[in-house]
Amino acid sequence: MSSRRLTVVLTRRLPEPVERRMAELFDVSLRETEVPMTQEELVKAVKYTDVLVPTLNDRIDAALLAQAGDQLKLIANYGAGVDHIDVQTARQHGILVSNTPGVSAEDTADIAMALILAVTRRMPEGLAVMKAGNWGGWSPTQLLGGRIAGRKLGILGMGRIGQAVARRAAAFGMEIHYHNRNRLRLETEQSLSASYWESLDQMVSRMDVISVNCPHTPSTFHLMNARRLKLMPEGAVIVNTSRGEVIDENALTRMLRAGEIAGAGLDVYENGSDINPRLKELNNVVALPHMASATVEGRIEMGEKVMINIQTFFDGHRPPDQVLPTQG
Repeated sequence: MSSRRLTVVLTRRLPEPVERRMAELFDVSLRETEVPMTQEELVKAVKYTDVLVPTLNDRIDAALLAQAGDQLKLIANYGAGVDHIDVQTARQHGILVSNTPGVSAEDTADIAMALILAVTRRMPEGLAVMKAGNWGGWSPTQLLGGRIAGRKLGILGMGRIGQAVARRAAAFGMEIHYHNRNRLRLETEQSLSASYWESLDQMVSRMDVISVNCPHTPSTFHLMNARRLKLMPEGAVIVNTSRGEVIDENALTRMLRAGEIAGAGLDVYENGSDINPRLKELNNVVALPHMASATVEGRIEMGEKVMINIQTFFDGHRPPDQVLPTQG
């Protein structure tokens, strides 16, 4: 590459330390608002920049990539998930894609565990009582939840995040079970005291809590569909800190309203911020605004990974976190 500074466009505001360091390293265009770029702004950006730094709100599809200038050679995604980027088409245009894997595993597991506790112990309902000034004092029957010690936790997706959830849940006395595309090594299973289920249906039908921790792919879309949700035992709850598309949100809403599922803790939704309004009305749902990775430390580490990917690319090497097109 030439000695000139790379032009880099950020599509969203990033933590100040990240923006400051990027400005030192590159010829960077910073975003001055928290509002996502419009499609027109994205088109303008890809026409002139060397590197685009998008987030999950930006749809980097074939139509956008077709309008990219010849100098766009790297899409350095700020985040681990890349289902909003057409990686295959980018590759065909000679554009590399990178991401920031492994940064938010512990942070996401914290939120998964918090949701398990919040749903089973009815914490939001208690908070609402206090905020409304309706608490009249302790009562033997008020807001009775469930004890999580001894409950069976079924983890759907046993990667970095799933294993981090397993470690936390085991400390609370839960039984750890999991379903994964590939079984873990025996020593890993033993270290987590985790039992493997080859059949997802059989695991779901026997668990008290389901934690969804798998990525969104064509094979995991609506993996927890209406049929599979109906397999959950009476009194079971489901928690999702992965991708909203893994659960059929309309089916989940119907079953929660009917009392067929005891509760749900959700940080992600099938259609982004366009959430089923009936879901938001339910007392047995704890809904968070996609904040599982929202720690200062994690977001700065994500920015550092982005900069390493860009700098490595600038030095003429493959970015360490390059994403390859899905095969098949």
